[in-house]
Amino acid sequence: MATLKEVKLKISAVKKTKQITKAMNMVAASRLRGAQTRMEGFRPYAAKFEEVLGNLAQSAGDQSSPLLLAREETKRTHIMLCTSDRGLCGGFNANLIDKAAKLAKQKAAQGIKVSFTAFGKRGRDWMRREKATMVDQHIGVVGSTFSFNVASQSGRKMVSDFLNQEIDEVIIVYAEFLSMAKQVPVTKQLLPIPPMERPEAAADENAPYLAEHITEPSPEALLGEILPKSVDVQIYRALLETSTSEHAARMMAMDNATKACNDMIQNLTLAYNKARQAAITGELMDIVGGAEALKG
Repeated sequence: MATLKEVKLKISAVKKTKQITKAMNMVAASRLRGAQTRMEGFRPYAAKFEEVLGNLAQSAGDQSSPLLLAREETKRTHIMLCTSDRGLCGGFNANLIDKAAKLAKQKAAQGIKVSFTAFGKRGRDWMRREKATMVDQHIGVVGSTFSFNVASQSGRKMVSDFLNQEIDEVIIVYAEFLSMAKQVPVTKQLLPIPPMERPEAAADENAPYLAEHITEPSPEALLGEILPKSVDVQIYRALLETSTSEHAARMMAMDNATKACNDMIQNLTLAYNKARQAAITGELMDIVGGAEALKG
């Protein structure tokens, strides 16, 4: 059994750890509010942008832009992995990395060459350990306040490499924020831009009405400007979703750590009381034994 001093030192150490986890929980909660506000403000814009883009692409046809055309044979796939720069957020980064690793393994099994772009230190470190082909890296973005320029710079590079036939497909892996307790790793194809599924009103009377947009100039001319921007919009949205998910995951992890500290303090206090009671009982036995020896 541990001595009284050892148990007391353990209790003191756990209490200090509890103070740290509680403070980190409060910091994550504060950052989460700002990140969630930015994410929820951008979601309607991204959704409307995708709706208008799908309408124009349907009007102009798939042949209107090379960004809409899928390659006859995919030989090179580029994966953009969004992770955090810091840990202490549970299995958040591990789930994202596992999603990207499975996707890369699946592509490699098909004979496709895979390259990566890393958003965040955790994803970059994993790529270095696995000796993966890393084309670009962006550190200090996820989890902080970042501008649209980060997404536009990366998006322009992806569009340029796709048009120059250096890559045949671009997929982004990020965490979608569903709730405080649930953040799901998802994959989304950025290039070639997938066609938007539009329900047919004739086939389904309950299908929602989608307005036909009247454009000036022609849909073909507008697509030349909108399609590259759509890649930037999707990257920016993925970064916002991942940033919000990171703060939520860290908040939950620190909350669980604080609860675990409370349980440990309770168990250690019980052990301390038992050890103290055993020591008192031992001293009483020695006193009683000494008194009986004097009587004899």
